[in-house]
Amino acid sequence: MSTTPRVARVATMTLVLALGAALASPAAAQSADDKRRIDDIRIALMRLPYYGVFDFLSFTYEKGTVTLKGFAYANSLKDDAEAAVRRARGVDTVVNEIEVAPASLNDDRIRRDAFYRIYTDDFLSRYAPGGAYGAYIDAVQFSRYPGTQPLGNYPIHIVVKGGRITLLGLVGNESDKQIAGVRAREVTGTFGVENELVVESRGK
Repeated sequence: MSTTPRVARVATMTLVLALGAALASPAAAQSADDKRRIDDIRIALMRLPYYGVFDFLSFTYEKGTVTLKGFAYANSLKDDAEAAVRRARGVDTVVNEIEVAPASLNDDRIRRDAFYRIYTDDFLSRYAPGGAYGAYIDAVQFSRYPGTQPLGNYPIHIVVKGGRITLLGLVGNESDKQIAGVRAREVTGTFGVENELVVESRGK
């Protein structure tokens, strides 16, 4: 129960680099070489084939050391993320602090319901790959193949543990953030919702 706020704090301590992508510490980007290395690491994580809407990966980079943080739905993603980062240029050491979700049928139900409520909402469906129709197809696939998750570049990540939902990622405005929180709270059997979505700053 205490791990969800810790995962949420990852979002507040790091800088959003791309929609639904990994996060990197802004303090790490001090030189042109560091910027390239951070970008290489970010791309490596984004290309992981099973990095989906129920995961949230972040990292810090400092002097060749990468610390991986966040939350993985499956243990294989934790291992794959470490392997991918080790192959990135300029990486000497990897500290893997990614937390893996424990097996829970109730958490799986909450994930499914939260995904459906958020990504089929009239205002939020545009965040799904392909728009509202793409969200519908992914929801159907998820219900047909339990234990899997929708794949794609999802700006709103849904992390569930012990019946608690944490929303992480990036949205375009404060209204969308609030709507996502409302939809998550509508899921029956949820013990709480932490809305840690970051609102994009278009002025920067």
